[in-house]
Amino acid sequence: MRYGIAVFPSKKVQDVANSYRKRYDPHYALIPPHITMKEPFEADESEIESKIIPELSEIAKNTEPFSYGVYKVSSFSPVTNTIYLKIEPSDEIFELNDMLHAGELPEERYFSFVPHITIAQKLSDEEFSDVFGSMRMLNFDLEDHVDRFQLLYQLENGAWSVYETFRLGKG
Repeated sequence: MRYGIAVFPSKKVQDVANSYRKRYDPHYALIPPHITMKEPFEADESEIESKIIPELSEIAKNTEPFSYGVYKVSSFSPVTNTIYLKIEPSDEIFELNDMLHAGELPEERYFSFVPHITIAQKLSDEEFSDVFGSMRMLNFDLEDHVDRFQLLYQLENGAWSVYETFRLGKG
């Protein structure tokens, strides 16, 4: 089965992201707005229960909650026509990402970690140019707080569902 790890932002940030995703993201119905912390990986349920969940529990226990800001959009152009809300980089988010790629967890990384929330993808070149051109003029002033991450699994229809939630910190 395919699993992944993500952070779901607050409702306020999700509402802003969804205001664009409804129109520009074909994955809108498959998963809420999120920060991908670990790309999808294959594992069987026994691995999840015996190795991965204990590892994730330990990571969560040893990671303090942290905050981040979103102030603008960016894109992965010219690699893909994806537009995203840019998460201001912080040591905390990169440290969490590194821990989620160590120990018992699959280490494969397909891309460099760029913390973001996708708001548009799979756009034609022309549509990308128009949409990104207007979006990059916008200023966002969003602050959010991360106090948990989720282990997700993919359903047969391509949608993602929460398998387990891990709260950060010792309390």
